Amino acid sequence: MPDADAIIVGGGLAGLVAAAELGDRGKRVILLDQESEANLGGQAFWSLGGLFMIDTPEQRRMGIRDSHGLAQLDWMGSAQFDRPEDAWPRQWAEAYLDFAATEMRPWLHAMGLRWFPVVGWAERGGGFATGHGNSVPRFHITWGTGPGVVEHFERLVREHVAAGRIELRFRHQVDHIVMQNGAATGVAGTLLAPDSAARGQRTNRDAVAAFELSAPSVIVTSGGIGGNFDLVRKAWPADRLGPPPKRMVAGVPAHVDGRMIAISEAAGGHVINRDRMWHYTEGVANWDPIWPNHGIRILPGPSSMWFDAEGNRLPAPFLPGFDTLGTLKAILATGHEHSWFVLTQKIIKKEFALSGSEQNPDFTSKKWSEVIRSRILSGKRATGPVEAFKAKGEDFVVADTLAELVAGMNRIAGNTLIDAARLHAQIAARDAQVDNPFAKDAQLMAIHAARNYRGDRLIRTAKPHRFLDPENGPLIAVRLNVLTRKTLGGLQTDLDSRMIGADGQAVPGLFAAGEVAGFGGGGYHGYNALEGTFLGGCIFSGRNAGRSDFVA
Repeated sequence: MPDADAIIVGGGLAGLVAAAELGDRGKRVILLDQESEANLGGQAFWSLGGLFMIDTPEQRRMGIRDSHGLAQLDWMGSAQFDRPEDAWPRQWAEAYLDFAATEMRPWLHAMGLRWFPVVGWAERGGGFATGHGNSVPRFHITWGTGPGVVEHFERLVREHVAAGRIELRFRHQVDHIVMQNGAATGVAGTLLAPDSAARGQRTNRDAVAAFELSAPSVIVTSGGIGGNFDLVRKAWPADRLGPPPKRMVAGVPAHVDGRMIAISEAAGGHVINRDRMWHYTEGVANWDPIWPNHGIRILPGPSSMWFDAEGNRLPAPFLPGFDTLGTLKAILATGHEHSWFVLTQKIIKKEFALSGSEQNPDFTSKKWSEVIRSRILSGKRATGPVEAFKAKGEDFVVADTLAELVAGMNRIAGNTLIDAARLHAQIAARDAQVDNPFAKDAQLMAIHAARNYRGDRLIRTAKPHRFLDPENGPLIAVRLNVLTRKTLGGLQTDLDSRMIGADGQAVPGLFAAGEVAGFGGGGYHGYNALEGTFLGGCIFSGRNAGRSDFVA
């Protein structure tokens, strides 16, 4: 008799969702993870908890008119599917859009999830209605951030554990998938030594024993490659983005290492769109790191001025929060790997957010009193975590005068590339545009447009003001690094999350969900992501895997 009906490899969000669904069906499940129990929930725990949903009550209350049709135009304009192997990814994209426009919110709401009332406008796009970007705000921040998403699925899984339907086995590192006559029949691997490291910290790989488990269905939900810089650089699309950076910061823990991708390929799975990936340009080194080379992404409003490493202002549409990969390409084309934000205290107060549940303790706490205290009653100061980075972060410079700011920028960069007079001329020209509610400066035009949305005007976009007026200071500069994050390609799957082999046929007994499957099909984002679709994709693809009639 097999040890279980299904073995799930990976205890992140997709794995938890799949396990909960299988438990609801009465299946016997063993969920394995190479990390300790402290890491249950995976990368989702560290996230801001944003979900891409369509035409929700939260949107309508903010005066946003959204629709399935508009979201589909945005998604397909961003994805730009152009390869024969995009057939399954396109079907996954269409299925997710249907889910996000109908069943997603009521299903999650019934489970207990709630969302911040102001919907965020992430990834605003490259400037054309037919191209990349969100036409309207769709980024729904979960009350409780990433932990507020994970906790509901973890609760369901633990209820099944108590009922004897699910087993959780940690420190089980899968080394290969057992195949017999072309079908998956289980997994084998190494039992690792216990490790008391806190969540996210690097753990040991000391072998204690070998193990082998049998099941007619194996579901791989092990995540992407963002913690493995060697794999990131190997897959980097130099033809589209330019050469991979020598210096990067890690937006995910070291255990996001991509091991199971090659192991799944050896079992017959097929990776497509390996060159599609999603890395951010606004990464800063964490002054209080949890994992190696720990970076945090700045989630900027639209007002910071963006300069390359030599002090040249980036042209539109490469504005804060608009076109992630377009901006990445533009930065790397300069021959340098970093860029700069220049801003004022008024901007950092209203517009700077930091990615991650731990960087937003007020939202994570689910306490309105904390949100009001940290974001409204804090005077001229930004939130506590942002002010801590401003004071302690190695990438931050704070100064009363532009000359002092430039000296600090050059000191951090270890060169003299920034010329104070040239930087002053660009900022002064921009300042001359702020006296009217209209302008020829594309960034100021974008700021005025953003403030037409009530949510941005209330909490996300500062009123235009002069950078060089001391009343708005101090001046702040932030060195921005490339931050690794998501794998957009992955193991090819059909809508039942069955792995598809190189011959185009489903591999019996083998399934994949979450980031390892490119969040569905082997890359349902195409070339670009719209944000909120990472957690959403883990939930949707894990749900499909758990509900698949093909899981024994």
